[in-house]
Amino acid sequence: MGFVDFVFFFYMFVGLYMLSLFLFIYFPNRKLLFEDVKGKAEAVSIVVPCYNEEKHIGQTIDALLALEYPRDKIEIIVVDDKSSDGSASVVRGYARTHSNVRLIVNTRNSGGAAEPTNIGIRAARYAYIAVTDADSSPEKDALLKMIGFLQRDEKVAAVTCAVLSKQPRTFIQKLQAIEYAVIAFNRKLLDLVDAVYVTPGPFALYRKSALVEVGLFDTKNLTQDIEIVWRLRSHGYRARMCLSARVFSTTPSRFKAWFKQRIRWNIGGTQTLLQYKSSLFQKGMLGAFIIPFFSFSLFLGLFGLSLFTYLWTRRFLVSYLSTKYSVYANTAILRLGDLTYTPSVLNFFGAVLFLLGIWFTFLALGIMKQHQFSKASIFSVFFYMLIYLMIYPFIMVTSVYKLARGTYSW
Repeated sequence: MGFVDFVFFFYMFVGLYMLSLFLFIYFPNRKLLFEDVKGKAEAVSIVVPCYNEEKHIGQTIDALLALEYPRDKIEIIVVDDKSSDGSASVVRGYARTHSNVRLIVNTRNSGGAAEPTNIGIRAARYAYIAVTDADSSPEKDALLKMIGFLQRDEKVAAVTCAVLSKQPRTFIQKLQAIEYAVIAFNRKLLDLVDAVYVTPGPFALYRKSALVEVGLFDTKNLTQDIEIVWRLRSHGYRARMCLSARVFSTTPSRFKAWFKQRIRWNIGGTQTLLQYKSSLFQKGMLGAFIIPFFSFSLFLGLFGLSLFTYLWTRRFLVSYLSTKYSVYANTAILRLGDLTYTPSVLNFFGAVLFLLGIWFTFLALGIMKQHQFSKASIFSVFFYMLIYLMIYPFIMVTSVYKLARGTYSW
């Protein structure tokens, strides 16, 4: 076995191992996926960082006001990050007619969500903090389903929910709808082994005292919703996932915006990994599982792209040199025997991994009830597996390049 074969086998092993891990978690725990922890309605401050969201902020506030939760136990704090559109004016309109809606306008544009979120947390009156993006809408019962996780265990400092795509219309939004559903399913499986590593911005719930203790959100990290969980875990706190609670988030409708968003996510993830690399094999599950798992997840595609590029470059050079030699030697460039296909163990494992990946994707979609298995959705899933996910290694390469040069922004 040559070096390339060994590397390919290792790549296949890691892919199959991670997929098998999820399946081994799922089957014995499938009845626990949608568990609810009954809690009581305690006062919650909902912080909404906002920048140039004039089109969406009204819908978000409407969704928050419609929560099935006592009105006198909710305050909504919208922190406008010096928007250049009419976002602040929209919020002022709600503040005039709703006593529990407040507007804070930042003195500057911070260029990210962390600073306005921190401003809102400092201004909050209550012991529990919910954070939601200005373009997201939680379901009416989301908050009530999530708060019990904090009340039952004092070491739980953060709770996330299922983040799903809001009204996908364009093809890339429909692909993201598949991705979001699969991610939500996977995140719950990680929750079952105490390995939740992110509380996404669309809707998350925190214990305020824990946030204050660890120093609030990191304003220098592009994915502050990942970094805050790692910091909380490094201080001995835990994070949980409530799959039955759902929030719908607006997704990019064009490829360029989607690519830019994913660049930011990858840069922020790499920043967090570098920041906490010293915690490897330390700090409980953070170092024992989350950091290794996150590292493999982040760089597995990059590794695969490097291997793929090498193999195809080598094949191209060999074909080019063989063709050139055949022309000079006046021999046949292509023989009938060259068209035969010889199966190999590598091809077999590659095919198995791909088919299992498709099956797992349909399993996740079926559990999340996000798609009817029509011809259109089947085509979308295959496109998602064959094309959409194949773009991620290129995103990772671009992210590493931008991070190394320091040419990135929120």
